[in-house]
Amino acid sequence: MKSVLLIGGAGYVGTVLTSHFLKLGYKVTVLDNFIYNNQYSIQAFVGDPMYRFYFGDLNDSKALGKASEDITDVIILAGLVGDPITKKYPLESTLINEKGIQKCIDYYDRRPIEKLIFISSCSNYGLIGDNDVADEQFNLNPLSSYARAKVLNENYLLSKKGSVEYSGVVLRFATAFGLSPRMRFDLSISEFVRDIYFGESLVVYDENTWRPYCHVRDFANLLDLVLKSKKEEIDFEVFNAGGDINNYTKRMIISEILGQIPNGKVEFRTHGNDPRNYRVSFKKVNETLKFVPSFSVKDGIKELVEALKLGLFSDSITNKEKYGNYLVNYKSIQN
Repeated sequence: MKSVLLIGGAGYVGTVLTSHFLKLGYKVTVLDNFIYNNQYSIQAFVGDPMYRFYFGDLNDSKALGKASEDITDVIILAGLVGDPITKKYPLESTLINEKGIQKCIDYYDRRPIEKLIFISSCSNYGLIGDNDVADEQFNLNPLSSYARAKVLNENYLLSKKGSVEYSGVVLRFATAFGLSPRMRFDLSISEFVRDIYFGESLVVYDENTWRPYCHVRDFANLLDLVLKSKKEEIDFEVFNAGGDINNYTKRMIISEILGQIPNGKVEFRTHGNDPRNYRVSFKKVNETLKFVPSFSVKDGIKELVEALKLGLFSDSITNKEKYGNYLVNYKSIQN
């Protein structure tokens, strides 16, 4: 039986992974410090005999030790996620996204685990030509401290090959969308849908820039495939995590949304503060792990519109800080 530790497992992706793995019969342990005051996100899992939660910091080796008892595999999700939050909290970003992740990786050098999976980002590709599609061998061009830390940690994990017993895996996540117990409306698709649904005037910059997207439940399916995969398939390999079908421009996303919410107020402008533009190839993850996304961008938009119609997230305009990575509450524990 798999017994999986999710470091940072109370977040947007981690809570969906928790639900998915519990349904599969896995034991799930979460180490999280509720850096976004998101304690509410785990309430559906507390009391499940297959679920354990430890409050703690990935910089704290004692907390890692407690959470790592009887663990078969580790998934590192923790970090300040996104360019805005890392710019706003540079000190915390360094402590967590750089030093903390590397210290956490080091902790498992001699631990008897099967796989250590580091969640990276397709943001590492940064800005590429309009006619290019980035596979895992494409030159990385991180444009922010967030992406630079991801590249640094990828290389750090990959440098462990041959010196550790576990299989290291890097997954470069596409931009996430989809419903989650810890919902975020500071991600493109969710933000666009929410603002248009509530009649807000949405301003979209550089609408022809490309990004890859992936539903959080598809991330859960992919991680299950990685956990079950043979060592020779994934051992210290890097995979773009997503599907070719969900490479979209911002204008394409808006078109899909307006198809479901007519008469939305949208204004397009140029010269925004985020220059990233990249399409990504997901051929490797498809051919190696047979991964195909189950959810399209259109599916995710429909899902969120239906949730909003039911009255879910009705406070997401007035209680903005609850639904995104805007403020952090962090006291580092290092030992």
